[in-house]
Amino acid sequence: MSGFVEKPQPVQVPGLIHLHTGKVRDLYRDEAGRLVMVASDRTSAFDWVLPTDITDKGKILTQLSLWWFERLADLVPNHVVSTEVPAGAPADWEGRTLICRNLRMLPVECVARGYLTGSGLLEYDEQRTVCGITLPEGLVDGSELPAPIFTPALKAEVGEHDENVPYEEVARRVGAETAAQLRQTTLAVYGRARDIARERGIILADTKFEFGLDDDESLVIGDEVLTPDSSRFWPADEWEPGRAQASFDKQIIRDWLKSPESGWDPKSETPPPALPDAVVERVRARYIEAYERLTGLAWS
Repeated sequence: MSGFVEKPQPVQVPGLIHLHTGKVRDLYRDEAGRLVMVASDRTSAFDWVLPTDITDKGKILTQLSLWWFERLADLVPNHVVSTEVPAGAPADWEGRTLICRNLRMLPVECVARGYLTGSGLLEYDEQRTVCGITLPEGLVDGSELPAPIFTPALKAEVGEHDENVPYEEVARRVGAETAAQLRQTTLAVYGRARDIARERGIILADTKFEFGLDDDESLVIGDEVLTPDSSRFWPADEWEPGRAQASFDKQIIRDWLKSPESGWDPKSETPPPALPDAVVERVRARYIEAYERLTGLAWS
């Protein structure tokens, strides 16, 4: 059992139809048929959406995605039409709302890995492969790969794990031509972002993207891009293969939930507890640090 500890009720806004409440984002349709995406301050861990918000998280994710979209525009178009808040929406939607093109989303999480960690490390330790791609002997947690690899997954429902799959399964589901385009675009975007992050003293270990097709069947990148929720960012000056790396993501939350202080067992079926204020502040500070180091802009 997992999912929402306390599932929020959707905000009712004149002219908007609520479509979906996700782990972080609430989706609506406006009267023009466009998608309205609102990033909340919700956070998740161990397949649970936690009962405690991280202040400003949704705004940070949205603003960082917009910054990246500008730097990737020559590689792939994105789904953003406007950042204008719909009339009648809460004031808090400012800075966390995207008006987006209506796409036919592809059922694939497009993951690029330049370093070995996470679920990739688990598969490597067992089989010396990641998503069926054979890797050299002798790699450890945090090792840089000889070259970035495309390791797709099938997107799961809230409370479930995404499922890593071989490339051949992607081709079977979306067709060989689209699968090849997904792989090429994912690795091109990862390469651009990796180089930009590296210039700022940050390692982009891995990241995931979601793509859709517009009315003329062109590939468009959607959802969020290159945020601490969708990517593993490591401080380059602290990188040391062979151990878990310091990270700009929500590892602070995972560590606290696994600690005796939380009193909770991630393997249990009971909902996780609320986060203490000190943990919330540490996580918020980490998200802000990632934003400021990547963009060079001060968070305000």
